[in-house]
Amino acid sequence: MPQSLSQRQCRELATRIRDWGRELGFQAVGIGPADVGAHAERLDTWLALDSHGDMDWMAHRAALRRAPEALVPGVQRIISLRMDYLPPATARPAAILADPTRAYVSRYALGRDYHKLLRRRIQQLADRIEAAIGPFGYRAFSDSAPVLEKALAEQAGLGWIGKHTNLLSRETGSWFFLGELFTDLPLPLDTPVEAHCGRCTACLDICPTQAFRGPYDLDARRCISYLTIEHAGSIPEALRPLLGNRIYGCDDCQLVCPWNRFAEVSVEPDFAARHGLDAAGLVALFGWDEASFLDRTAGMAIRRIGHDRWLRNIAVALGNGPATPEAIAALEQRAQHRSTLVREHVAWALARLRAGGG
Repeated sequence: MPQSLSQRQCRELATRIRDWGRELGFQAVGIGPADVGAHAERLDTWLALDSHGDMDWMAHRAALRRAPEALVPGVQRIISLRMDYLPPATARPAAILADPTRAYVSRYALGRDYHKLLRRRIQQLADRIEAAIGPFGYRAFSDSAPVLEKALAEQAGLGWIGKHTNLLSRETGSWFFLGELFTDLPLPLDTPVEAHCGRCTACLDICPTQAFRGPYDLDARRCISYLTIEHAGSIPEALRPLLGNRIYGCDDCQLVCPWNRFAEVSVEPDFAARHGLDAAGLVALFGWDEASFLDRTAGMAIRRIGHDRWLRNIAVALGNGPATPEAIAALEQRAQHRSTLVREHVAWALARLRAGGG
């Protein structure tokens, strides 16, 4: 049984696990305790302020996030894995954000949905471990359960949580996905790294909606990623002009982070941009009917928001852009859309363009 492994065997196994992880396409592997440390109390404080907005699942399953043992009984160690996702050969983010006729999509969502890819690779890692030592207790995760993955990765030495609440690495910045393998193996622990944000507040200062109440304190209700992805209802009118042309997520806090000058482009073909979404025009995307949307976003993270929210987000972006005949005509074609949500945002956008406020 794994519990009978000697300390020497555990050290050797940990070394092999890191090697296997790299062979499977992970750029870093760390081993941490089944403990989120001080982040449990921070989660409670954050939830008490209703910072999670409509994400009720954050509160409903908070107890499992605080205590990995409650999620996976018998867990002793958590293997955290990092996979870089910055897609190659894409239009420069700054150029797209500066062009109000084009749509900005968060870099992580331009290619294939990462969940299945990471889960499959983590399962392959578990299979290699089992082949080496026999059956052991484990469970694989990739943003697929109530797991404080950034806290666990920090404990495992993969980086530190920056002021923008993303995990940061001195070697590669923050453009990466995380996955976890919960195990009952008594593996040796890696050492957490020190934080290296210093006095820098670039990420806090750049936020278009000023969603940060301070360092390490993000109010999701004002975050563009939350508003365009997680939030199912009407986007508050006061915030709509601040979204600019961001139709799915927001990368501003990462784009200005000095540590991201060390970011590596992903070597995974699945993360390459699809359907020209790194530089697509807003009018063209607004013209996708539901069948086209479902077909072109198959296998992508974007698909989860559905066609109505896709139109809602693009309508806001069109309303923030120039009042071109093409933009107005595109909006007018959706003015009687079956969805109240879409009609509301189209009406707002049309009123804004006709008043010259875009």
